[in-house]
Amino acid sequence: HCISSAASDVYKRQVLFLATIATTTWAGALHQGVNLLQEPEHFMVGLPYSLTLMLILGAHELGHYFAARAHGVKVTLPYFIPVPFALGTFGAFISMKSLPPNRRALFDVAVAGPLAGLVFAIPALWIGLGESQIVEASGEQVTAVMHHGTQVGSSVLFAFIAKLAMGDAISQGHQLVLHPLAFAGWLGLIVTALNLLPIGQLDGGHISDALFGVRRSSTISSVAMFALLFLGLFVWSGLLMWALIAFFLAGNKGIASQNDLVKLDAGRYILGIVAFVILFLILTPVPHAFYKSLGIHCPYL
Repeated sequence: HCISSAASDVYKRQVLFLATIATTTWAGALHQGVNLLQEPEHFMVGLPYSLTLMLILGAHELGHYFAARAHGVKVTLPYFIPVPFALGTFGAFISMKSLPPNRRALFDVAVAGPLAGLVFAIPALWIGLGESQIVEASGEQVTAVMHHGTQVGSSVLFAFIAKLAMGDAISQGHQLVLHPLAFAGWLGLIVTALNLLPIGQLDGGHISDALFGVRRSSTISSVAMFALLFLGLFVWSGLLMWALIAFFLAGNKGIASQNDLVKLDAGRYILGIVAFVILFLILTPVPHAFYKSLGIHCPYL
């Protein structure tokens, strides 16, 4: 019975993996104006986005997987989630079958995923931005292309990478139409930021559990959730979607290790701070006052 169940899980993972490649390829092609239901022979158009996004998501989950195995935690290989619309996927997840033995193990498992994903997301974004286009239009033209684009100053980290990849070109316009490779890399940053939020069952929630203990981390989780709601209501409405996703995916309750008394060493504390700094750099837009000094075109100044 156990062998049959294990074989069934392997089959499910394989089917979900192949299905997610198909749906992300379809989404990638559609972002380029090609409907594969009508033109299936042009499937290659969707592969740069599909394969890059799958690589980033897979690296994220395998980071968790190998860190868990290193600490003797029972865990499954990744399950990918295909959807036949929008981005083509809702991401991937692994299932933890046993608790981490201590807070150090909990921290390592939690932080390994986002960092592994960034190892591929940042180079993909950098390379893809070199092939992306600056939009110097306004009004309806910009609105029409922004469903697969973004603004240079939408994120401090994004702006820094754009400056390295595109140089003085970003002084000519603030809107970008992203190459499929860059679009996948940008989504990698968004996925990383979402996972690093110090809320409940998200990676950031587990990092917070390991750094501060479950009781203090629960308070941090509640504050972070209310902060997202407040900022979504009064600063940027887009954060309301983040708050809803965090609430339904992560809840507010963290996870305790088998031995919660083991303290983290200084290196892990520093790495935890670095992880939350990365979260800040991804989520925080560049203040308009700094656009000129950073060489970013700003229509407001």
